[in-house]
Amino acid sequence: MIDHIKISGYKSFREVDMHLTPINILIGANGSGKSNFISFFEFLSNLSEQKLQQHIALGGGEDKIFHKGTHTTTTLGFEIRFNNDVDIYLAELEMASEGLIFNTEAITQFTNRKQNIPAFGRESKLKETDSAKARHILQLLKSFRKYHFHDTGKNSPFTKMSHIENDKFFLYEDGSNLAAFLYNIKETHLTTYNRIIKVIQSIAPFFSDFFLQPNSEGYLRLQWQDKFSSTVYGVNDLSDGSMRFIALCVLFMQPQMPSTIIIDEPELGLHPSAIAKLAGMFNIASRKSTQIIASTQSADLINHFAPEQIITVDQKEGESLLVRLNGPELSIWLDEYGIGDLWQRSLINGGQPK
Repeated sequence: MIDHIKISGYKSFREVDMHLTPINILIGANGSGKSNFISFFEFLSNLSEQKLQQHIALGGGEDKIFHKGTHTTTTLGFEIRFNNDVDIYLAELEMASEGLIFNTEAITQFTNRKQNIPAFGRESKLKETDSAKARHILQLLKSFRKYHFHDTGKNSPFTKMSHIENDKFFLYEDGSNLAAFLYNIKETHLTTYNRIIKVIQSIAPFFSDFFLQPNSEGYLRLQWQDKFSSTVYGVNDLSDGSMRFIALCVLFMQPQMPSTIIIDEPELGLHPSAIAKLAGMFNIASRKSTQIIASTQSADLINHFAPEQIITVDQKEGESLLVRLNGPELSIWLDEYGIGDLWQRSLINGGQPK
């Protein structure tokens, strides 16, 4: 689990110094910086896999990554602390004549002794560092899983074919291998599969089961059947909300959970009863040692969480500020209202449109 994160000079964040808990729900107005915080973990994943330059190029160049652009900010840094501060990974990057380079990169584990990694290259050297400490930190970084299930259109990732052997190991960030991933759960963890079906049915009573039948080459497409006919339906025969809820059920009920799930606006298109189920899945997953970092615009969703699990995001003069709510400060209201109700009534000092 990530215990603490420091970020400087990244996108809308001049400085972030934030303790993270098992559940972290970001709320704030459009453009406040919630998605920028979520995107940092994608940045970190690409950095650790030596794909930083590609990530920056695809994102529009260094000016889009650095806080207020490279004319204002010339260094970008971070420090990530895991597992009760036992494991630490930090780096500082700066703009040079040849582009973005690593000025500092270091790791620590178990003791206060810091292992510096050779710097001044254009990509991280963590992956090339031959030590148990480096391999351990790299594995921690790989254990993040960032998800977005926004696209449910006619040609969405959910409609794609996937292979029952090649695509079974983990759920892809856009859900494009959902069919193969579900097929593997059914084959190897039938009890979990049946639980997933029951939760889906609690929100979509017409749903009977998935129709998971690979072709001769091992490929299959996500299909399903309802309770009232033998017809086999496809993804596009489901409502957007039903399809997203199915993907969320599989993500949060899978038998081998990621250490950290990072997800942007998971509530999109969901009925209030489905949002309540989603909140329950967050809580169950966190009790199984999976950390949740999510952004939301849903008052219904945050009504299910404690103040200390909520982080407000506000932007002031181009800088995003993160503040965790304080339960005792809100206690006078909490007997009658949920956090979402207080947010809608502007009784929370933060996370509001300005």
